[in-house]
Amino acid sequence: MANDRIPVVVNGALGKMGREVIKAVSQADDMMLVGAVDLNPEYLGQDVGEIIGCGTLEVPILNDLQSILVVATQETIQGVMVDFTHPDSVYENTRTAIAYGIRPVVGTTGLSPDQLRDLGKFAEKASTGVLIVPNFCIGVILMQKAALQASQYFDHVEIIELHHNQKADAPSGTAVKTAQMLADMGKTYNPPEVEESEKLPGARGSTADENIRIHSVRLPGLIAHQEIIFGAPGQIYTLRHDNTDRAAYMPGVLLAIRKVTELKNLVYGLEKIL
Repeated sequence: MANDRIPVVVNGALGKMGREVIKAVSQADDMMLVGAVDLNPEYLGQDVGEIIGCGTLEVPILNDLQSILVVATQETIQGVMVDFTHPDSVYENTRTAIAYGIRPVVGTTGLSPDQLRDLGKFAEKASTGVLIVPNFCIGVILMQKAALQASQYFDHVEIIELHHNQKADAPSGTAVKTAQMLADMGKTYNPPEVEESEKLPGARGSTADENIRIHSVRLPGLIAHQEIIFGAPGQIYTLRHDNTDRAAYMPGVLLAIRKVTELKNLVYGLEKIL
């Protein structure tokens, strides 16, 4: 029955991730695509399924998020907005969805700590579930868990993240989240051996909490990749995850859509709902 399915709005529907989400949601038995939002004027009003090549879905592409959220609120089950847009708009998109009583699942990275705190307070006040997920790939979660275990035995660690050159923010949300998880282990990493100087500013990357270095690479041909490199006298321990197809994110996205309907506050990270 259609009334038993979760209504889903996809914001950023024609982006690389948005297209995959449209396909995954339209094929899920317990979900119903009710809105596709994208700012590309070329496809305005056209059926989103026909544009992305998965057949007619009878869902037109619109450029007004608020009007789509109004439609979603008219469903018998509380709707979910999946956001894969741009760091400049993700905060307002998420806040708007909460205001309309729609539960956001956010894959767009770039939210500042202050914005996350503000959204958390707003979600709690509205008793609305919000999931902010830097990475929906299950393999990444396993890599991060392995890194936490390794951190008990290694005092030196650096992170390298590699993405396509159309990614707007750096470092990636996954790298920032990984550094935060390591920092929460209660130790400071990379005790200095020498007084360092950079001949070119930024040569040593950016410094996250507890002196963890993050290095960002942006090149065409890449999708999403991360290395966590631990070092100790006589040994190097490297954890690496390579994403070769965006379809790898979809099990995590569908899980997040289902789980966010059970929440009444903001949760940061896919590992919290596994």
